[in-house]
Amino acid sequence: MSKQTYRVCFCFRRRFRVAVSEAPEEIKRVFEQYSENGMMSIDALHRFLVEFQKEDKATREDAQKIVDSVKHFHRKGLNLEGFFKYLFADINPPLASLGVHHDMNAPLSHYFIHTGHNSYLTGNQLSSDCSDVPIINALKRGVRVIELDIWPNSTKDDVDVLHGRTLTTPVELIKCLRSIKEYAFVASEYPVVITLEDHLTPDLQAKVAEMVTQTFGDILFSPGSECLKEFPSPESLKGRIIISTKPPKEYLEAKEVKENENDPERVKASDEEAWGKEVPDLLKDDYKNDLGEEDEEDLDDDGDKSQHALAPEYKRLIAIHAGKPKGGLEECLRVDPDKVRRLSMSEQQLENAAITHGKEIVRFTQRNILRVYPRGTRVDSSNYNPLIGWMHGAQMVAFNMQGYGRSLWLMHGMFKANGGCGYLKKPDFLLNPNKVFDPNVKLPVKKILKVTMYMGEGWYYDFHHTHFDAYSPPDFYARVGIAGVPFDSVMKKTKTLEDNWVPCWNEEFEFCLTVPELALLRVEVHEYDMSEKDDFGGQTCLPISELRSGIRAVPLNSRKGEKYSSAKLLMRFEFFDP
Repeated sequence: MSKQTYRVCFCFRRRFRVAVSEAPEEIKRVFEQYSENGMMSIDALHRFLVEFQKEDKATREDAQKIVDSVKHFHRKGLNLEGFFKYLFADINPPLASLGVHHDMNAPLSHYFIHTGHNSYLTGNQLSSDCSDVPIINALKRGVRVIELDIWPNSTKDDVDVLHGRTLTTPVELIKCLRSIKEYAFVASEYPVVITLEDHLTPDLQAKVAEMVTQTFGDILFSPGSECLKEFPSPESLKGRIIISTKPPKEYLEAKEVKENENDPERVKASDEEAWGKEVPDLLKDDYKNDLGEEDEEDLDDDGDKSQHALAPEYKRLIAIHAGKPKGGLEECLRVDPDKVRRLSMSEQQLENAAITHGKEIVRFTQRNILRVYPRGTRVDSSNYNPLIGWMHGAQMVAFNMQGYGRSLWLMHGMFKANGGCGYLKKPDFLLNPNKVFDPNVKLPVKKILKVTMYMGEGWYYDFHHTHFDAYSPPDFYARVGIAGVPFDSVMKKTKTLEDNWVPCWNEEFEFCLTVPELALLRVEVHEYDMSEKDDFGGQTCLPISELRSGIRAVPLNSRKGEKYSSAKLLMRFEFFDP
C-alpha cells in the first residue's frame, strides 16, 4: 500500500469510525433474536438486558435511557446500527456501578488497603527528586496509605522527607503534610494512614508532633500512647488521618546503597519490554537467596544500640503501632489477644515465610496489619506481584506508584472495586479463625469464566497514524488472562490480524477459577513488529468480583493507567459453575 493510499484509507476510517458491516456475526444474531422487522423495541431491549446481559434489576426506563442516548435513531427502539453503537458505548461498561457497597464497619485489619511505598519519590529510588506532587497524584487515585521517610534537615533544626543516604533531593515535611490535608479526601472519604519511617532525635520528634497536630487538628485520630486492643472500622474513621510508625530507636547507618551498587539487578531496567516485565510467577521461588536482606523499617534492631527517650507528644500521635519483635518468625507472627499492631515484611521475606508459615501469616492478618514492601534492589521503582500479599491477607501491599508496568496495572485493577474508595473487604475465607485458609493448597474449581474477544477500535483517534507502522495499518493481537492465586494465573493470546485499525478476532477463552474472589482479568493489546519489539496498544485490569456478564465495551488504558479517549474492546463475559 502506498503512503498516499494509506492516508486516504486512514481519513476514511476517522470519518466513519466502526461501520455496522464490521459488527461480529454473533452480535447480528443476538440482534435478530431480540428484534422484529429490523427494530429492537424498548420492551425487547429490556428483555435483552435482563436475559442476555444478566442485569436482573434493569427496568424499562433503563432501556429507554439507552435508546435516548444513542442519538439520531428512532426513539421507540434501536436498529442494528443503533444496537451496535450502544454495545460499544461508555454506557455499557464492564464493571458494575455499585459505588461503595462492601461492609465498612469491620476492623481495619479486615480490609485490603490501597498502599503506596516511598510516596514522595518522583522517579527511581536513588537519585530522583522528592516532592509532594506524587503524594497528591496518589491521593487523587484513591491511595489511602502514604509513606514518608523523615530525617533531620541539613542544619538539624527542621524535618525533611527523603530516601535516606541516597542522592534524592529532599522536600520539607510540612509541605507534604499540608498537601495530604488538602487532597486526602478528594477521591475517597475513608481514612488516610500516614506511615512514618522515623530517623529523628526527640527534639525533632516533638517538632513533628507539633506540625502534625497543627496541620490536621480535629481530623487527626489519636487514641493515646497505648496500643489499640482492636482496630476501629473504616466507617468510624471517615475523614480522619491516622499516624502509623514504631516507637523510634537510634537508626543504624543504612548499608543498602553501598552493598548493592554493583548488583546487576539494579541496572536491568533497560532490557525490559516497553510495557514492563511480566508479573512474576508465584509458583517460582525467585527469592531463595534473599533471606538476609534487612527490613527497611528495622535497620535498628540491634541489641547494642541504645533507645532514644521518646518525645511523649510524638508517641501519643501513633495510632497504629508498628515494629518487628525480637525472636524468630514465630514471634513476629504471634497474635496477642490484648493488642493489635502492624508488621512490615519485604516481598521476599514474605515469599520465604509463606513457604513454611502460610497459614500462620493468614491467621496473623485476621487481627493485625501486615505491610509488604518492594525489595531493596528495586531501585528503578518497579514492583512485584501483589497477589503474594493479598492471598496471605496482607492489608498494606505497598507499591511504587510511579513504577508503571504490569504489576501496577494489577494494583489499579484491584482497587477499581468497591467504588474505588481504597478499601476492599477481604473475602470471608481469609477471615475465618476456625478454618484458616492455606494459600499453598490447591482448591477445587469454583467458577468458570468464558471470555469472548470480539474486536477493538479507536486506536486511530488515540495514536498518530504512523505510530505503529509508517506505511501500513497496524497488526494487532490481544493477550487475555487471569492474575490470581498461582493455580488460577494464566495468559492466553489471540491471533495477529494484519493491516487493520479495527481488528475482529472473534476468539473465545475459558478460565477455571479456584479463588475467584482474588482474581483479576488482564487484557492487553499489542502491535506485532517483525523487526523490533512489539508496540504497546493498551491495557486494562478488571476485578472478577465486579465483572458484569454479557457483551461489554472495555476501555483501554495507557502504560500509566490513564484511560484512552477512544481505544476500546468489545468483549463478552459468561460465568458458569463447574
